Amino acid sequence: MHTTSHKPRVGAPVDQTSFPLLGGGSVIIGAPKDRWTLLVVYRGKHCPRCKRYLNKFNAMLADWTAIMDVIVVSADTEAEAKADVAEFGWGFDLCYGMTEAQMRALGLYVSDPLSEAETTDRFAEPGTFAIRPDGTLMLVDISNGPASRPDLDELLDGMRFNIENDRPVRGTA
Repeated sequence: MHTTSHKPRVGAPVDQTSFPLLGGGSVIIGAPKDRWTLLVVYRGKHCPRCKRYLNKFNAMLADWTAIMDVIVVSADTEAEAKADVAEFGWGFDLCYGMTEAQMRALGLYVSDPLSEAETTDRFAEPGTFAIRPDGTLMLVDISNGPASRPDLDELLDGMRFNIENDRPVRGTA
């Protein structure tokens, strides 16, 4: 029996969760800190759409890190994450080893591989989360497949506005 995902509650604290960081150490989301955090969940090494999206994100990285911390995570192994960084030269904090329980706690859709050529383990479908410095969830975008993700230019513009104007959480009803 599969544990079901729940709809993330904006305005509520994000459960403190730790992800192993490529290069050593770990990253914790949901704990109070001095900056906003953008958490981007991608499907993994097997997904070419993820690579295109993350390559565009990496090209904009300085604009993002000027306003918030950035964490990118998947269920990939450390070796798979290292291979992607070696191939694409990503500069963002890349985490790996996301568990199914962590996926479900964030309300992500979880998929089984279509074949071993794709991957061998369950993985999360894309999700983007903006977390306030106090550890509460401000914004969430969750997809059930690789073709639907937030436009990075629009998201960056909106996050700048939200941060600069201390905008309230929307969509709470």
